[in-house]
Amino acid sequence: MERIANLHIEKLEEGVYLATSDDIPGLVAQGRTITETLEIARDVAKKLLEAQAERHQQAELERAEDSFDYPLIVNA
Repeated sequence: MERIANLHIEKLEEGVYLATSDDIPGLVAQGRTITETLEIARDVAKKLLEAQAERHQQAELERAEDSFDYPLIVNA
């Protein structure tokens, strides 16, 4: 089942992007591009949620419905 977690992404002075999430405590991901950062964040989130499920402490995340808004980032 797909769930939605909100990420906060910021560009650091070093030129890399950092993603964190209030929805998934402990999620920290860094990448050279926004796309790379999102891919890493997705992997980290999956591992954190799997670990939480093993401890029966899974985060309460909103279910991804059939329709939802998603910001599309394009390099134009």
